[in-house]
Formats: sequence, structure tokens, C-alpha cells
Amino acid sequence: MAAFLFSYRVPNDYTPGDPAVTSAWTRWFESMGSHVVDAGNPVFESSTIGDCGTDTTLAGYSLVNADDLNSALALAKGCPGLAHGGGIEVGVLTIVNRSAS
Repeated sequence: MAAFLFSYRVPNDYTPGDPAVTSAWTRWFESMGSHVVDAGNPVFESSTIGDCGTDTTLAGYSLVNADDLNSALALAKGCPGLAHGGGIEVGVLTIVNRSAS
């Protein structure tokens, strides 16, 4: 099973804290069960370098296990942020052998 980074993006004018949205996020994480390695944390302040899309901002991240990229994308499709104009970028994490010289 591979590990994936879910990077959440929300519209620039998004205001966090709506109880219904918070509840939706909780239900989504619960629905993914043991696939969630690290539910991550929200981001409330950020900056960018390069092209990160001018109409969205970083909102948080999670680490998720799935069999392959398509399986991870299927899990990501349930993200509540999508219903609020946000997006989710899914990346395959690659283990780098840092001890090799």
C-alpha cells in the first residue's frame, strides 16, 4: 500500500469554522477509516512561491494510504471542501533513501 499527501485548497474568501462544514470534514475522515495515516491539520496562514493558483489558498493536509493513485483519488472525491469551491491535490509520496552516499 502506498502513502499519499492530500493537499487541500479553498477559495481565497473562505471563512473556516462553520459547524456544518466541520461536521462534514469529521464524517469524511471517519468514512475513510484506516486509510487515514495522519488526519493532518488545518492551515490558517500561508504564503506561496511559484504558480499555486491565484483564486485558492492552502487549507491543510492529510496523509492517506491507498493501493494506488486511482484509489486515493476515489477517497479524495468525498472531500467536503469540493462542495465549497475548493480543491484537493493528491500526490504519491516517495521514500527517498537519505542514508545512501
